[in-house]
Amino acid sequence: MRVRTLTGGLAAVLVLSGPLLNGPAVAVAPADAARRQAADDVVTYDTSGAAEFKAAVERGAAIWNESVETVELRPAAAGQRADVRIVADNGWPRSVPTSMGNGTVYIGRQAVDQGHSTIRIAAHELGHMLGLPDRKPGPCSSLMSGASAGTSCTNPYPSAAEKAQVERNFEGAPSGALLGRM
Repeated sequence: MRVRTLTGGLAAVLVLSGPLLNGPAVAVAPADAARRQAADDVVTYDTSGAAEFKAAVERGAAIWNESVETVELRPAAAGQRADVRIVADNGWPRSVPTSMGNGTVYIGRQAVDQGHSTIRIAAHELGHMLGLPDRKPGPCSSLMSGASAGTSCTNPYPSAAEKAQVERNFEGAPSGALLGRM
């Protein structure tokens, strides 16, 4: 059993038993905080080079955080070296993973100029950092179908199969032990 899971469970017991032992509890942690404690790994990202795509990347990361339990995408703290660097450029969007949860994402303006959704692009490219391959051609319901779904496709959400694959990619990995898993 992981220490984080054990301490999270112990904290929940103490919070729930507090009113019984000491009167009413003053505050209870929000459900999202408990969910985040369950994440095995954190992958940090740096949007300082993302230019006009910073908000799209943040939304793409939030979508992944809403979709999976075993990994959390989080902005790197000031002065912290990020696992994933986000860069805006004039080419086609692409990812260059160096290992599971590490690498560089390029949010290329060429696809945006052609009419592709910036949030879908960001979520798709972050999917590569989480270990997902392209699935081309593919339907709009598949995030990893990317541009093959056409410019009318704005779906930024991973399919059930894509979520399950990310969960498998990160399950059982000790926190911070992602390097070399790809």
